[in-house]
Amino acid sequence: MIFVLVYCTAGISGGHINPADNTLNDGYSTGTGLGAEIIGTFVLVYTVFTATDLKRNARDSHVPVLAPLPIGFAVFMVHLATIPVTGTGINPARSFGAAVIYGKDKAWDDQWIFWVGPFIGAAIAAFYHQFILRAGAVKALGSFRSNA
Repeated sequence: MIFVLVYCTAGISGGHINPADNTLNDGYSTGTGLGAEIIGTFVLVYTVFTATDLKRNARDSHVPVLAPLPIGFAVFMVHLATIPVTGTGINPARSFGAAVIYGKDKAWDDQWIFWVGPFIGAAIAAFYHQFILRAGAVKALGSFRSNA
């Protein structure tokens, strides 16, 4: 039954079957909501990058078939942390779809948080993964090479 519901709603809300509206909950400032979306998206995108990175070595015990496990766990943890603050956007398309379906002014008041936050969080995660982690790995590999 749940599979049918997810399959039917996937085109509208990204497969979310809950009628959650992404609004900034009472008692939280705009900065707190934006920070929650940035950090939540950073955690998700960073986890996806590291779980699916093909340049990892066998010594890292990288098994690409198991990549969905840490990604799903990251989504679960981000939802636990950010549902009380913003309802967990972390995906602009999902937030936009929920605002369209919800159709009230409150859903549109802070909609920019659910666009700007994920874009900033994803950009930081991409920069961190590409220029910090990968650059550090290149330097570490260079120290193992023989100078002879």
